[in-house]
Amino acid sequence: FSLTGKEALTHFPSLGPSTNSAQGKVHVKQCDLLKLSRKQKRLCRREPGLAETLRDAIRLGIMECQYQFRSERWNCSLEGRTSLLKRGFKETAFLYAVSSAALTHSLARACSAGRMERCTCDDSPDLENRKAWQWGVCGDNLKYSTKFLKKFLGQKRIGKDLRAKVDIHNTNVGIKAVKNGLKTTCKCHGVSGSCAVRTCWKQLSPFHEIGRLLKLRYDDAVKVFSTTNDAVGHSELAGPQRHSHSLKHSSSPRSTDLVYVEDSPSFCRPSKYSLGTAGRTCSREGNCDSMCCGRGYNTQSRLVTFSCHCQVQWCCYVECQQCMQEEVVYSCKQ
Repeated sequence: FSLTGKEALTHFPSLGPSTNSAQGKVHVKQCDLLKLSRKQKRLCRREPGLAETLRDAIRLGIMECQYQFRSERWNCSLEGRTSLLKRGFKETAFLYAVSSAALTHSLARACSAGRMERCTCDDSPDLENRKAWQWGVCGDNLKYSTKFLKKFLGQKRIGKDLRAKVDIHNTNVGIKAVKNGLKTTCKCHGVSGSCAVRTCWKQLSPFHEIGRLLKLRYDDAVKVFSTTNDAVGHSELAGPQRHSHSLKHSSSPRSTDLVYVEDSPSFCRPSKYSLGTAGRTCSREGNCDSMCCGRGYNTQSRLVTFSCHCQVQWCCYVECQQCMQEEVVYSCKQ
């Protein structure tokens, strides 16, 4: 499971009011429309609500990826995504991490929202969930989502080659990023706002926070290679050499590091990985020099219309005037 972009462009049929039998058929059709392995399709068909959640996760991951890379040469466009996923670039690492993070996040939220038949609110033993439910509060079920996700992705079988190990590692980085953002939220029910009675539940961070964390991991991604661990008799991921007591030795990447195996292309010119940066808008004081790859940029003035001088009118609406202002736009030359 990863962001190819094809799934996000698929329009699912609306469920609408219908019989359970009809809804079941629609659910199965939704599963068939997604680009999944045979095993994943079987799991999807057995889990009513999962197809919608997968679609939400794909959309969430793509939107967050494009937001985080909006000012970079590679802007996470859908063009070239399939070719890029076949390589071991830093960008591929981010795609695997943001895909698994989006799916983990969406599954947990779908459980607490009642959109999945086989899971419900968070069932952690350290929470007073019965009290939480009485107050209409439902914690995000991260425990179920991570367990189901590992089954869905088939991670019990450890990849033998370097690329498989890297993909699994980056997938787990995404799951960990969601786990790290899990917070305990409490609500008071006492008289006049006192905390005589308090209900607490687990709540996930907004996905923007997780996306921002993964972008920081991307900026500090570690290039790795495969090395044999004589003690356990199988290969492991190894990162750059570090000095220790005048000796150099390779170090394993941390479980929170994004890892990659080959250097990325420049993404300056059109290729099978991206459309290049020609025509992209940029900030003259910020990223034009980098994004335009030394080709320079065009300057264009345009008039933009916006709402201004807004006033609240009795009783219930806002009245605004339309103002215009000149805006300067910079875009990379061909």
